[in-house]
Amino acid sequence: MSTAKQGEHGVSLQEQRDAIARYAHQNQLEIASWYEERVTAAKRGRPIFNQMLKQLRHGKASGVIIHKIDRGARNLKDWADLGELIDQGVEVQFVNESLDLHSRGGRLSADIQAVVAADYIRNLREETRKGFYGRIKQGLYPLPAPLGYLDRGKGKTKELDPAKAVLVKKTFELYATGKYSLDVLADETFRLGLRNRTGNKITRNGLAVLLKNPFYFGLIRLKRSGETFPGSHKPLISKSVFDRVQRVLQGKAIGHSQTHDFLLRRLLSCMQCKHSLIGEKQKGHVYYRCHARTCLKTCVREEAVHEVVLQQFSLLMLNKQEQAYGIKMLRKLQEDSGKHEENVRQALQLSLAQGNDRLRRLTDAYLDKLIDKDAFEERRATLLMERKNIEERIEFSNCNRYTMAERVEKFLELAGSAYSLYKSGLPDERRHLLQTVTSNRQVQGKNIEFTLALPFNELANRFQNTNGAPYRARPRTLERLFSKLITYFKDNPAPLTGSESDFMKNAS
Repeated sequence: MSTAKQGEHGVSLQEQRDAIARYAHQNQLEIASWYEERVTAAKRGRPIFNQMLKQLRHGKASGVIIHKIDRGARNLKDWADLGELIDQGVEVQFVNESLDLHSRGGRLSADIQAVVAADYIRNLREETRKGFYGRIKQGLYPLPAPLGYLDRGKGKTKELDPAKAVLVKKTFELYATGKYSLDVLADETFRLGLRNRTGNKITRNGLAVLLKNPFYFGLIRLKRSGETFPGSHKPLISKSVFDRVQRVLQGKAIGHSQTHDFLLRRLLSCMQCKHSLIGEKQKGHVYYRCHARTCLKTCVREEAVHEVVLQQFSLLMLNKQEQAYGIKMLRKLQEDSGKHEENVRQALQLSLAQGNDRLRRLTDAYLDKLIDKDAFEERRATLLMERKNIEERIEFSNCNRYTMAERVEKFLELAGSAYSLYKSGLPDERRHLLQTVTSNRQVQGKNIEFTLALPFNELANRFQNTNGAPYRARPRTLERLFSKLITYFKDNPAPLTGSESDFMKNAS
């Protein structure tokens, strides 16, 4: 009996086999069958060992020769099974131990050696576990590197695979769009050149495992125990992309290609039943209809939706007087922007420190046995996720080339160009623009109701008189508008959209 690694190298098993053959020859014993177990004896369930016991119980042989006691007694249950055979008269002999197992003293000596062997395995397992978790707590992953990373030896951080990392990242980005099923994505990644460890196409199940692995955004999760630890390796994707992928996996986005790629697919909903309107083409025109039995009269033509969108987007354009006032306010804001950005960074660092403190207190509570392991692991995973979000916001704040004043300026440029972008943009650009600028797109009958998202609605509603003053008080209206915009961008440091720059390129 030997471990898999010993069996692969061939030394241990061959030496045991030679020793057993010599022992049988010296004692004039005939060997009927050989049993070589390549599964560790530390756990029960060794198939070859169990097969041998079965043959002995059925009287296929009168006894068994084992190299040493610790080869067959590394767990006490297997030793107990051998003991039952000895009591039934089966001869059990060991090459390296001269023991009379039918005498009280010989049996006692064998039992002691079996207990020592079992204790050795338990101690070895515990020391291995300590080393394993020691590496994990250092942020190291002591298991084979996931696809897209490379192993650099024991005690070293996994590194990005220059050949596969970009393809794995592309896999996440493609699936995050919601336009690919796992089967279609498997074909597409194979076409791009991504292969699994055996050089074959990644299976559907393999893709699902890959897309659910938090290792790619910087956390280590142990599958068996469910424990989560921060990793020291370089993340391949952001947590926001990972979260988007999880939403798609949960069925909250389309996972198959469309027969008809309608511009407003899944963007319009029925005001009454809240179901998405289904696009269909009739007589050269596209209609969006609710197929619920109670809402069959809810149907709208695509051109009618475009008219409402353009009408709403026209409210976002500033005239020359408003543009001049905006420039003046932006210059003033630029003077205070640096101080604000520093305050934001300090607030994020404080949040990070508070999160680390909560992790420490949670660990203390677990060590003091105030909470059980399941509750500890669940709360710990949540805190690590929150910390990762804060770290990404800090990184964004440090790397962001735009001050708050510049972001307000970019917002105004995007809002001012929304009308022309929607009117002349490509279908994907128009869809993205709708998703960015609007938050609610409902239809009842033939009536269309659009709600602009924050802060676009503040800009569109700047003409509404809220304090009873005459409309000619334009500066006060604009001052109130800019005050609301500044408050919004203070509370929302993240960009409005990941493709904001794409919109601005088209606008220019």
